[in-house]
Amino acid sequence: MDKSQLMKGILEGCILKIIEQRETYGYEIVTNLQENGFADVREGTLYPLLLRLEKKELITATYKPSPLGPSRKYYTLTPQGTAYLQEFQTEFQEICTSVKRIFKEGDYESTAQ
Repeated sequence: MDKSQLMKGILEGCILKIIEQRETYGYEIVTNLQENGFADVREGTLYPLLLRLEKKELITATYKPSPLGPSRKYYTLTPQGTAYLQEFQTEFQEICTSVKRIFKEGDYESTAQ
């Protein structure tokens, strides 16, 4: 199964949620995603998504000095990003509920025979 399209939308929502919690930078976002079960996510996956979110004006980026070398690009949510995240959370919950219902009914039917 090709999970890439499904994962892209889910990752966008998760990235926005991470950024909503506090201003953060790319490597920290990747680490957060990996620690929460997205083990396959790498910086090469993340940065195109961040760029797309910036182009959609859902996040903004600011360069700030880093204690360990060159400046880092820190991301924050825009008001549009906050609205988009709320919509994502609602729609994602609805989809999860529907999928769970179908799979539960499917399990019931297969064991009832």
